[in-house]
Amino acid sequence: MGTIIETNDTLQITREQGFPKELDYDRYQKYPFTSKDFKGRVFEFHDKPKIRIYHAPPVRNFLAENRDGKWIYWGQVHIIEVTHDMVKQTTSGKFKIEYIYTPDEMKQAHNILDRRPDVSVK
Repeated sequence: MGTIIETNDTLQITREQGFPKELDYDRYQKYPFTSKDFKGRVFEFHDKPKIRIYHAPPVRNFLAENRDGKWIYWGQVHIIEVTHDMVKQTTSGKFKIEYIYTPDEMKQAHNILDRRPDVSVK
């Protein structure tokens, strides 16, 4: 029998699913901040399709913003809580930002971490 569980090393979410509004790409390119600006804060995501599991702390997961099907890699997070809705087949949870890429690292991240030409925001 098959499984309905998907293992992820990347938390890829949209604004509607809870991507932090504070992480605005255009503003960040002009006024960079660091992970220290988010120390101790907990963010939530919700209704991610499929049942998913993520690396448990202290192992990191990558954070990617899904903007109209294109991915922007922002940094690394620790997933601290996961909830599965077995009826709706969705995953929700909480995470802490552990590291925010510098603007230069963001420009390189997709080529280093992913390489799929159809999902990169240039």
